[in-house]
Amino acid sequence: MRLPPHILVVNGIKVRRPVFLVGAPHSGTDLLARALKRSPGFHVTMGRASVAHVVYAFARKPSIARTSGAVRVMRDALAEAWQVLPRSCGDCAESCREAGGVTGTGPCVAAADITRFGDGSPDLLYSAPVLLQAFPDARFVQLIRDGRDVVADMLDDPACLAWFKPGMLSDQTEFPNAFLGVNKDEHLDRWKGMPAAGKSALRWRSAVRQSAELRRTLPADQLLTLRYEDLVLKPAQAVATLAEFLETRVSKVVMYGTDVPRVGAWTSRLRRGDLELVEKVAREELKRLGYLKKR
Repeated sequence: MRLPPHILVVNGIKVRRPVFLVGAPHSGTDLLARALKRSPGFHVTMGRASVAHVVYAFARKPSIARTSGAVRVMRDALAEAWQVLPRSCGDCAESCREAGGVTGTGPCVAAADITRFGDGSPDLLYSAPVLLQAFPDARFVQLIRDGRDVVADMLDDPACLAWFKPGMLSDQTEFPNAFLGVNKDEHLDRWKGMPAAGKSALRWRSAVRQSAELRRTLPADQLLTLRYEDLVLKPAQAVATLAEFLETRVSKVVMYGTDVPRVGAWTSRLRRGDLELVEKVAREELKRLGYLKKR
């Protein structure tokens, strides 16, 4: 099969079929990223500043992602993130350093061993159209998780809650805004008055709608959708599916860690009022995905 021409060279290596892990917050992309970091030949980054700055600029102002320069900006950001330098891991997020077993400043991988690149940065989902333009041969793995478990984890995550603070809405923030889950300008005042559980539910709802759009637009050989619940409860089967899709060996060791969020934790972690709000806001998507019984 004839390979498409390479677009980017990093560390002297042609970037072909890079892998991007996408999903709502706390849907398990970090778990998959840790697994892929253990896969032979893979260099997977998570939350590097160069990528985060671009992702959140697109999230605040989606119109930027539709400009002619967006592809170049994204490509340059990932090229910077994937560079292997003597102290490159010093700029990584703690989650990425921990996943790579880094105790110093790095690097976590030898450039000579790299054959393939990937990224599992938070909220990468909202940049998926730009990523596809930047890397037409990219592979996407998207994670779907019960929105109630997602909200329970978001409510315990200061980084997620920070986006709900009034100061985070700048003059540059555009509406409608898929990142925040606000569909129309006139809904903004209602959003501002919602409890954090409702705002978190809107973010999950918007993310799964974005994921559904990816399924409609990408061919089967470029997109794999996995359920978080299968990843945790049936790790051998889920990892085998992922390995076949990516044509590489994938470690399932990280799936058995004691720190892996358990399935159905929302039953004890969400207050009744928060649960009712989440199920009201995201009822349609929870039902469509089989997390909420139709009635």
